[in-house]
Amino acid sequence: MWETIRKTFVPVHREGWRFIAIALAAALLAFWLRFVPDFLGWLLLGVAAWIAYFFRDPQRTTPLREGLVIAPADGVVSSIRSAPPPRELDLGDDEARVCVSIFMNVFDVHINRAPVDGRITAIAYIPGKFINAELDKASEDNERQAFSIEMADGRRIGMVQIAGLVARRIVGFVQQGEEVMAGQRVGLIRFGSRVDVWLPPGVRPCILEGQRAVAGETVIADMACELPPPQARRG
Repeated sequence: MWETIRKTFVPVHREGWRFIAIALAAALLAFWLRFVPDFLGWLLLGVAAWIAYFFRDPQRTTPLREGLVIAPADGVVSSIRSAPPPRELDLGDDEARVCVSIFMNVFDVHINRAPVDGRITAIAYIPGKFINAELDKASEDNERQAFSIEMADGRRIGMVQIAGLVARRIVGFVQQGEEVMAGQRVGLIRFGSRVDVWLPPGVRPCILEGQRAVAGETVIADMACELPPPQARRG
């Protein structure tokens, strides 16, 4: 029973407290005003509870081994494609790389985590549109924030937070030049969005389209392994 409670009532990230406070204040005001129906107050209490759920920040167990690339976001792998990386990542070449896209719906944890150990060599914020984050063109058209992370061996990985239809704010927790560890919290996106990971040239993913990823836990690529990408079977 305690394990169920621990998994259900997880910590809420500090970014969510002001939104919770606003919803609770509105609910109390609705209950206090006699001319406002009670159901509105209960509805606002429900909104406050949902906001607390959205901003939950559970602990994660990150696998540690040289060469592992860890999922930066919770959600479904919406696409795996090969293309030149966006210029804002400043990866230094136009060579095609594999990009793994993870789509977060409004019920997923929205805390994003670093995919590898390394130093953040570039951060770029690009204003844009708010179209469906599952579409490929969202990588170029939507509001987004890009990170380039250089690992100890000199190779670099790109990570892009992409706002979606509902998301209207990308929040960063780290600065350019900062050292990060795999699984470290680096930012969040409010409310529903996508994260792209651009792997180094020649690195293949070990995750599949349609598979669910857990931020800070799921291995999406192993740069030290030469095995071919896995096959899939639905059932």
